[in-house]
Amino acid sequence: MCKYKAEAQSVDFQTKAAEVTSQVNSWVEKVTTGLIKDILPAGSVGSTTRLVLGNALYFKGAWTNQFDPRGIKNDYFYLLDGSSIQTPFMYSIEDQYISSSDGMKVLKLPYKQGKDRRQFSMYILLPEARDGLWSLAKKLSVEPEFLECHIPRQKVALRQFKLPKFKISFEIEASDLLKQFGLQLPFSDQADLSEMVDSPMPQGLNISSVFHKAFVEVNETGTKAAASTMGQAVLQSARPPSDMDFIADHPFLFLIREDISGVVLFIGHVVNPLLSL
Repeated sequence: MCKYKAEAQSVDFQTKAAEVTSQVNSWVEKVTTGLIKDILPAGSVGSTTRLVLGNALYFKGAWTNQFDPRGIKNDYFYLLDGSSIQTPFMYSIEDQYISSSDGMKVLKLPYKQGKDRRQFSMYILLPEARDGLWSLAKKLSVEPEFLECHIPRQKVALRQFKLPKFKISFEIEASDLLKQFGLQLPFSDQADLSEMVDSPMPQGLNISSVFHKAFVEVNETGTKAAASTMGQAVLQSARPPSDMDFIADHPFLFLIREDISGVVLFIGHVVNPLLSL
């Protein structure tokens, strides 16, 4: 039997609900090395609670080819409302995995491989239009093979490359959203999860709440922030001629994907890189 690092504990919801909340929050904070705190809000666990199911995913990766921290400088990023801000950008003169088609460019940034066969990469999906984020997001959501059909297969030389540093945190109580997507039964009176609990109780145990938090940070090393500036990293002497560039100076999508299995671990979008920096 595979456990997948799963564990179960018996707790006292009747008289120690606050302690249970603290216990769950401490576990999540520990396994995510402090990035996710207080996943369960105060009061979310009470005497009517019978079961708390939780999982956590932590990913830390360093780029195969890290960006020079001295080559970071501020430049303009254009927002969806047409205004602009100045934010730290990473620059590079190295060849990059890039594909260009269907009104967008896709950048693949591989992470260093660990001790197993898995190979992780971040993908930046950049629409050509500065206001093209939402139409691109719709294509990605309704076309199952969209990403696979646009994955860059080889490196190309670029005239210019710049990508903003960004850090994103997000939280949501997701039960209403899941219901809108059609997941109705687990939240209804017809649900019965009582067999998941090893104690005598009436049938009809259902899900009341789903709490979700996520955190993603991208910088020159891959995960941890360190700001500095320099201009000469964008020099392009002795490079072969190229007519392609990758300038992520407007809203884009990003994904972290395990390339052998094709499993996407994280997906999100950046509309303002300064919101969390």
